[in-house]
Amino acid sequence: MKKTVVLLSLFVLFLTGISFAQYADGGLGYMGQEGGLMMGGIGMAVIDEDGGKETYFTLNFRPELAFGKLGIGLNVNLLYNAESGEIRKEDWDQSYDYFRVVRYIRWGNKLDPVYARVGTLDAARLGHGFIVNYYTNEASYDNRKIGLAFDLDFGKFGFETVTSNLGRSELIAGRGYFRPLTGVVDIPIIKNFAMGASYARDFDPDASIDTDDAASVFGLDAELPLFKSGLLNSMLYYDWAQISGFSTIDSTSKTYGSGQAVGVMVTLGNLAGLIDLSAKLERRWLGKEFVPSFFNAFYEVERYQSTGMHKIDYLKGINEDTKGVFGELMGNLMGNKVRLLGMFSRLDDVKHSGILHFAADAPDAVPAIAAHATYDKMQIETVEDVFTLDNRSVARVGLGYKIKPYLILYMDYIWTYVETSPNSKEYKPQERIEPKLVFSYQF
Repeated sequence: MKKTVVLLSLFVLFLTGISFAQYADGGLGYMGQEGGLMMGGIGMAVIDEDGGKETYFTLNFRPELAFGKLGIGLNVNLLYNAESGEIRKEDWDQSYDYFRVVRYIRWGNKLDPVYARVGTLDAARLGHGFIVNYYTNEASYDNRKIGLAFDLDFGKFGFETVTSNLGRSELIAGRGYFRPLTGVVDIPIIKNFAMGASYARDFDPDASIDTDDAASVFGLDAELPLFKSGLLNSMLYYDWAQISGFSTIDSTSKTYGSGQAVGVMVTLGNLAGLIDLSAKLERRWLGKEFVPSFFNAFYEVERYQSTGMHKIDYLKGINEDTKGVFGELMGNLMGNKVRLLGMFSRLDDVKHSGILHFAADAPDAVPAIAAHATYDKMQIETVEDVFTLDNRSVARVGLGYKIKPYLILYMDYIWTYVETSPNSKEYKPQERIEPKLVFSYQF
């Protein structure tokens, strides 16, 4: 059954920007979370169903609960038929639908000696992110999966794992690492040197068990922590990766390109209770038919297209070696009152190759005011391009007034683009203004 939301009411829950929410756990959430957060909202949707349109009132509760190392995320999404007043039965006609109410259960946070998370993976990462980076298994509310992330660090060695779907074999990824000098030498920097190997494989990109179309990435890495303290941490690292898989274009399995990167990561932790930031800068050398972070935040959308092509088929269009840079900044300011995430990449000597993602959330920085923003821009060439809204831009800026500490009336300004006519593949910019009412309670 095809479902398309064609109308949202003035009061609709939009969790402070999809892009920011998607990255929050694997980015800013790496730094830990204290207490809990209760969010929710009301709205209306008109859905195409069986050739007709049905109007529903929506009610959503999305609490995030934390009890020490234990964290629980819930998502209760109820649709009431505007005519009959009944709950939409298609959302609750399978036992799996009831399990989806629990978004996740976790123990610890990423980079802790013990970390486990079952359910929705908001932004999973392996190692330095050269293969799996900010991956999410929740492409949409109706297409959520129960996944697993499980990491253990024993000091001398450890491992990280990501499984996108415990119900069937889809993306399964793991990284093992070894610190050969730990316990052997007592030289402060050298003793923490580590080597790692990663393997990630999507066994079934098109979700059909009758096809052999797996996509795999294998990688090696090394890292050398330079400083390691409660306030300042820094690390040098190296990554190499190789892609292989099945092509739907010529119906063959083959080895695609490889790439490598050298980077430095610096973390400034809890400076006077005001700043908690992490930044990294990479120099990349990318071969033909290769892309870094193959399993990324958009992979569940890109893995299989309606044309029958897989994401791996598009590697054939990368027919030149390239070099470039990648930078990332994430963290908290003003005692966690402002949260930031920014990423930028650009290729040398390739015009308009810059790509930017930025997200910020400030729910408590100013009394009675809440704000959030997300901004994505492609084909950047000059600084002026960054600050110009056009058909290469997607932006959302929201300003909210706290009617009550837990009840916020938002006004969102959205810049996006739409097709000039159905299936035309030609786009024009579109400006939208959306008011909404959001329930958010920190405890």
